[in-house]
Amino acid sequence: MNNTRVALLIDADNLSGDVIEQAVEHLLKLYGAVHFRRAYSSPQKVIEHTELFRRHSIRPMVNVPTGKNSTDIALAVDAIDLAICETPDVVVIASSDSDYAPLAQRLREKGCRVLGIGQAGKTGSESPLAYDEFIDLTHRKSRGNEAGAADARPTRARPPAARARLPAPVAVAPVVLPPEVASILQAVPALRSGAALQLGEVGEALRRHEILTSKRASASGFLKRHAAHFELLPSDRPRTVRYRGPKSG
Repeated sequence: MNNTRVALLIDADNLSGDVIEQAVEHLLKLYGAVHFRRAYSSPQKVIEHTELFRRHSIRPMVNVPTGKNSTDIALAVDAIDLAICETPDVVVIASSDSDYAPLAQRLREKGCRVLGIGQAGKTGSESPLAYDEFIDLTHRKSRGNEAGAADARPTRARPPAARARLPAPVAVAPVVLPPEVASILQAVPALRSGAALQLGEVGEALRRHEILTSKRASASGFLKRHAAHFELLPSDRPRTVRYRGPKSG
């Protein structure tokens, strides 16, 4: 019987729901049980992942953003508290954010084995170095459309004579983005969904990909140069950014 006590702490603002689900399944196969399952995120993400959290018995730790990295800090404080009070054998930090390196080091000093789980394509090269072990999970596209197609009742085809003649398809020219806008979307692919993302997290990704090179440069000032493609909210003191272009499927 495996008596290893495992704590899974999820940065839900940083990972897709699919990767979170894969992380839980991976740990259950590895250890047989995950004793602490907590997800730290904004209220919007909790609403988005309510069914996922319920299905996997993940306890949402709602964080109302009060500044940059407030969710990261909430996770770190809770991790140290768990390490002291509950003494888990393994602490798993599910995030692609490299800011958790000091936390991983401190947890190791408290006697915990520290694992990291990230999302492929979002993890910086320096993140895995802080952990005893690190794995990247690939986001899988939703299979909802396939399921819907399977559940739909087949319709009886009309005789050829009764079919309406459809107009020939019209070729649509592909949208060509400015090079700098394309590089931003490549660095932060989650923007293509059209959802509002935390401006601080987007800025960190732009710095990791060396798009925002100056330490004094602000992400908001940089993105305002492309106001036709990105919306900053609220306009007076932006905290989130949303892509105005076509959403990814």
